Amino acid sequence: MTRLTDKICIITGAAKGIGAAIARSFAAEGAKVVVTDVNREAGTALAEEIGATFVHLDVADEEDWRALEDKYPVIDVLVNNAGITGHEQQGAANDPENTHLIDWRYVHAVNLDGTFLGCRYAIRAMRKNEGKGSIINMSSRSGIVGIPGAAAYASSKAAIRNHTKTVALYCAQEGLQIRCNSVHPAAVWTDIWDTMIGHGEDADAKKKKVAQGTPLHRFGRPEEVAALCVLLASDEATFMTGTELTIDGGILAGSASSPGQ
Repeated sequence: MTRLTDKICIITGAAKGIGAAIARSFAAEGAKVVVTDVNREAGTALAEEIGATFVHLDVADEEDWRALEDKYPVIDVLVNNAGITGHEQQGAANDPENTHLIDWRYVHAVNLDGTFLGCRYAIRAMRKNEGKGSIINMSSRSGIVGIPGAAAYASSKAAIRNHTKTVALYCAQEGLQIRCNSVHPAAVWTDIWDTMIGHGEDADAKKKKVAQGTPLHRFGRPEEVAALCVLLASDEATFMTGTELTIDGGILAGSASSPGQ
């Protein structure tokens, strides 16, 4: 388990969910992991668990990125994982007709601006690393298809998908061996689903319905997404850039689902 030995790997939004799974997997592969999050308590606990370092980082705050650059001016891998759905605030509208502009902007600030700032930082830090490294941007199935009940989230994830390709081509144009790829999970069970499904009497039925809506009839596991990120971060994927990789149980392989599902 040494595919990432001594690589300095920064993961945003790493305190919980997919980010935490990525941090654990990277540490198991020998990486020098930097756990970043706005959640100090959970982030610090995870860092202590896996022998990593915790740094507080609000990805939408440019000053936080500058502070991170001061601490880590040279890196090997950045995973832009931090993100929100817009469903965190119960009762907030998320459709294209009723979403408030302030909520729309907040989702984009975290998801899209955070990814932009992360990519900018990573390119500069990887230039100092002999011009090589791996940037992994967490997009979503929602960045490939429309999601009527999550307009801002889908828009931000689609923009991340496109920006990934722009970064990949820019780095190649600059003669850098900096790779940038996007990962597109769908129906991966994390705490985020609790905010969308809720805790009512019908929560279990809703969860089962979502799982049955995937061709593999189950939710994905964060560890399965982490395994894909290990590949992209490793030297096994040095000819992969500008690529989008879906991990969705087969959802995007067909078009049987209606928008309501």
